Amino acid sequence: MSQSSAPREKLMRKCREKKEAEREEAEEEPLGGDIEDLFSENETQKIRTGMLDWYDVNQRDLPWRKRRSESEKERRAYEVWVSEIMLQQTRVQTVMDYYKRWMHKWPTIYDLAQASLEEVNEMWAGLGYYRRARFLLEGAKMVVAGKDGFPNQASSLMKVKGIGEYTAGAIASIAFNEAVPVVDGNVIRVLARLKAISANPKDRLTARNFWKLAAQLVDPSRPGDFNQSLMELGATLCSVSKPSCSSCPVSSQCRAFSLSEENRTISVTDYPTKVIKAKPRRDFCCVCVLEILNLERNQSGGRFVLVKRPEQGLLAGLWEFPSVILDEEADSSTRRSAINLFLKEAFHVEPMKTCTVVSREELGEFVHVFTHIRRKLYVELLVVQLTGGTKDLFKGQAKDTLTWKCVGSDVLSTMGLTSAVRKVYSMVEAHKQGLSVAPVSSNRTAISRKRRIS
Repeated sequence: MSQSSAPREKLMRKCREKKEAEREEAEEEPLGGDIEDLFSENETQKIRTGMLDWYDVNQRDLPWRKRRSESEKERRAYEVWVSEIMLQQTRVQTVMDYYKRWMHKWPTIYDLAQASLEEVNEMWAGLGYYRRARFLLEGAKMVVAGKDGFPNQASSLMKVKGIGEYTAGAIASIAFNEAVPVVDGNVIRVLARLKAISANPKDRLTARNFWKLAAQLVDPSRPGDFNQSLMELGATLCSVSKPSCSSCPVSSQCRAFSLSEENRTISVTDYPTKVIKAKPRRDFCCVCVLEILNLERNQSGGRFVLVKRPEQGLLAGLWEFPSVILDEEADSSTRRSAINLFLKEAFHVEPMKTCTVVSREELGEFVHVFTHIRRKLYVELLVVQLTGGTKDLFKGQAKDTLTWKCVGSDVLSTMGLTSAVRKVYSMVEAHKQGLSVAPVSSNRTAISRKRRIS
């Protein structure tokens, strides 16, 4: 080692030692923020009893809460898994119909493991966050391919694709009676109010402390029911803005409720701390609904071109109409030039050269909001007749890099498409039927009241 490198090595070694010390300190760190301590033994017993008694009487009748015999634990685990994945970022009422259809098609994990991603995406269409569906399928295939059957402990469940700490805790406690906690948004709200925790729930240390509190409370004899009772309370009585404290089974143990009674300037809804969400970034997209007529066969309608999105990233592996993301908001001429270039490179479609343009019209625009993106979509309908037929599509490099298909309107209307793609197609249907489509600035497309198009 040269002399010049020795000081650098020494500095790097000190940095490593410092990081190691910080990590050890964090592991031993007591409850922090404004979480002073754990629940007392007396509080814990009262909360367990109160929550379970309340849950036994007030639990909602939900399709994934069917009781199963000891011999059907794996079936129960699969049902919990599917329901918990569907319920992430989605309301219970929305999930119920999806869950019933899913279980009718794939009643066991072995049935699901035989499905294709396209079938799963079609079943999932409209629920959003499509990566959840892909991970659910991959996880099912992983479990079925394994030699040990369905994992029955939280630690082993977390090794399955798409199963994190929360989902593992839910499956393990509800299906296999393991005394492990679950912490989701509803549970955080209940715990934050029970202990009057004003620390930022998104903070790493605070989040870990919520898991400690939840672990302490889990009833060892009925862990699944207790975990569900916490989630149920947060979803019903202990709501974000209008908690029903007078009906709450643990209001006498609730520090936030006690403080609000002592001081009218304090409200139960002050807990947990509201975290300001980052503003979604804005982007712009021009969508071209490309309809290809086959006049030789005297068809009354054409076939629509769909492109499959890349297998990684936003809406991975899903079908959509040809589209181009723009760097900034652009006028009609710029958008059309961008689409023309894409059609030429991807499909070998060049208006006036490789095809005859039957019609080309702008249908309108709308805004679709993803988790972190606010996307403005400009929609046009391009109807063409190809001079060489569909066999001339995808000449050159695009054939190797782009997955596409042509489908008729009958197939298109039954496919599992994202809500944004369905909105685009609704605009096409409305245009063809002479209905007006008004531009809107939300997740909805306004269509003339003459007829509602779903």
